[in-house]
Amino acid sequence: MTFRRKNASKLFGLAAVFFTCLAFASETTAQSSDEGWHWFRGDAGSSGVAKTTLPAEPEVIWKHKVDKGSFESTPVIIAADKRPPMVVIGDLDGRIIALDFRGGKLLWERDLGELGFTAAAVSHQGRIFIGDFDGFFHCLDLDGKPIWKYQAEGEVMGSANFYKDLVLFGAQDGCLYAVNRETGKLVWKYEADDQIQCSTTVVDNRAFLAGCDGKLHIIDLDTGKDVAKVNIESPTGTTPATMKDRVYFGTQQGAFLAIDWKQAKIDWQRDDPLGGTTIVASAAVSDRQVVYSVRNRQVISLDPRNGKERWVTRLKSKADASPVIVGDRVLIATTDGRLFLLDQETGDSVWQTQLNGSIIGSPAVAFERLVVATDRGLVYCLGSSKKE
Repeated sequence: MTFRRKNASKLFGLAAVFFTCLAFASETTAQSSDEGWHWFRGDAGSSGVAKTTLPAEPEVIWKHKVDKGSFESTPVIIAADKRPPMVVIGDLDGRIIALDFRGGKLLWERDLGELGFTAAAVSHQGRIFIGDFDGFFHCLDLDGKPIWKYQAEGEVMGSANFYKDLVLFGAQDGCLYAVNRETGKLVWKYEADDQIQCSTTVVDNRAFLAGCDGKLHIIDLDTGKDVAKVNIESPTGTTPATMKDRVYFGTQQGAFLAIDWKQAKIDWQRDDPLGGTTIVASAAVSDRQVVYSVRNRQVISLDPRNGKERWVTRLKSKADASPVIVGDRVLIATTDGRLFLLDQETGDSVWQTQLNGSIIGSPAVAFERLVVATDRGLVYCLGSSKKE
């Protein structure tokens, strides 16, 4: 399966927002790094569920304009190395920037000379890992200083993940790479039958990859060998979301699946009733619902146990960015620059705002704020305007 580079970047734009063991605003109590948004979908299992809440009506706290910048990636939020919180994101012109999370001030900028970046992932050791569309995978410190880089044999389109001393990432050459996170040396490589464009999802010692070869790959991370492949009958580039023994994701043919990964079989499947609808956004899943968007401008909520429809909300524009479950609401970003909060029980819009530019990369949510970027080079932070 072949995607145009720009369209592929829209699937997984995910740049990085990073926190450190943190005194947030006037607070002096250290925060756990587990409270942040460290990966494209917020956690190793790619659940897309925030560990915090948002105010009823978030307001723009700050925005930062990057000259001649354009973003199609997701910020991530992390705490490490006893530093103040910061936002890190890569643009389409090969720059990675770090912003102060509290006020949006530029902390540093690095031009790596590559073409476009995925979302970053940050290890608990305070290293930033990020891939680019020229096939390089970079390791940086929290000052943006390059530590090492590894060259894959295809574009890196998805965000990384971690297992023990390994950092894991997939590439368009169809390979999942397991690289030593300290040295940048290859430990093992797993090869699928077609491109890998999703981010890597990890639960225990298993990795999950939904591939362009029409299979869900379940990989033993201790051996680098697959333990099972589940036929999903369609290519996909979406990142599997996990809850307990199931993984959830959609396909290019509009089917949405729940797969029991321990039994390696499809538990239930919801097919596109109209036909021809593509799913490019990754799902978010909680005990109450699994929610995803399709390219016909619908946001769909299903019961994660059986796939029964809970609600369907139609928007005026596409939501290619992946949804985030935040408390009792669902956060949606659209290609016309709007942000919505939907009631998780009814799907009704309870808040919305208009930003400048198209939103392709998903929002990151942590510490009662959300951060999102647009294709016009703007990074926004929204939350409560009241003094912390």
